[in-house]
Amino acid sequence: MKNPYRKYFNENALWKKMGDFAKSAGQQVVYAVLLLFYMMKDPGIELKKKLTIGAALGYFILPTDAVPDLTPILGFTDDLGVLIYALSQISSAITEDIRQKARLKMQEWFRTVDDKQLMLLESRISGSEGTSL
Repeated sequence: MKNPYRKYFNENALWKKMGDFAKSAGQQVVYAVLLLFYMMKDPGIELKKKLTIGAALGYFILPTDAVPDLTPILGFTDDLGVLIYALSQISSAITEDIRQKARLKMQEWFRTVDDKQLMLLESRISGSEGTSL
């Protein structure tokens, strides 16, 4: 399966986008991106799952997507949908170590981490593979 978004993923572009938009994207989007990023870096994650991750992160990085990221309020809704879909497809591979790394990075970037938002995201991605997070 060829995915046109996968080619847009690269680490430098991801960190630039996160630096520019983390606060406006919101904690669910940032946490989803971080989960995917740390899964991509994990040598224990199989290639098929990494292709899904690369496509989702590539879509997030891409400056022109279904709803432009600069659009007030709605700008990251399409990105969140893509990120949640990707995470729901590979949720069984999310380890406690990956979650911990993502949460630590969230604490660096946000003065206050809204655990309810993170739990809401985790509940949205669990179940598609029959596993709970």
